[in-house]
Amino acid sequence: MTQFRELTRADILPLDQYERERRAHRQRITALKQNRRVEVGPLATFYFENFDTMWHQVHEMLAVERGGEAQIADELAAYNPLIPKGDELIATVMFEIDDPVLRARVLGQLGGVERRMYVSVAGEKIVGNADPTRENTSPEGKASSVQFMRFRFNQAQKEKFRAPGTRVEVGIEHPNYHHIAVLNDAARQTLAADLA
Repeated sequence: MTQFRELTRADILPLDQYERERRAHRQRITALKQNRRVEVGPLATFYFENFDTMWHQVHEMLAVERGGEAQIADELAAYNPLIPKGDELIATVMFEIDDPVLRARVLGQLGGVERRMYVSVAGEKIVGNADPTRENTSPEGKASSVQFMRFRFNQAQKEKFRAPGTRVEVGIEHPNYHHIAVLNDAARQTLAADLA
């Protein structure tokens, strides 16, 4: 069930407990993410976040960095803004290019891509808003390989999104990267749960 609330200190497991249960948590989140991952073209993947994905991300950061109690508040502050609250979809968009030379070249041609991402519901585009606290495109015009995007919906758009059979697309319309993915119905239903 979708939770429209933020993570609190009470949601954080003791590190030793999380590590004992880590495999089970990873399996649960992997299954949950199946319908939250949308490939848009050959290089970009949208990972639509929710309470559970952010719960897992915070625990993973704590397990890797081992910053203890002092780290918890920082992780909550970093990841709570990525939990949708009922009127939006929030995606971590990653340009996944293994080769560092190719990655630098491609990202150097994608400046401003954060203003060119959208979700289309029955033909109506909702253009995303990038996280304003990050440098999404450098002064030299190089796009970040990771973008945090927020897509806000009005009530009518939410109702259309939830309606069975509605065509929902996720796309990027950049002069140097123009691709669209159509959500299958399972993905549309999964993401519809984020829209109260």
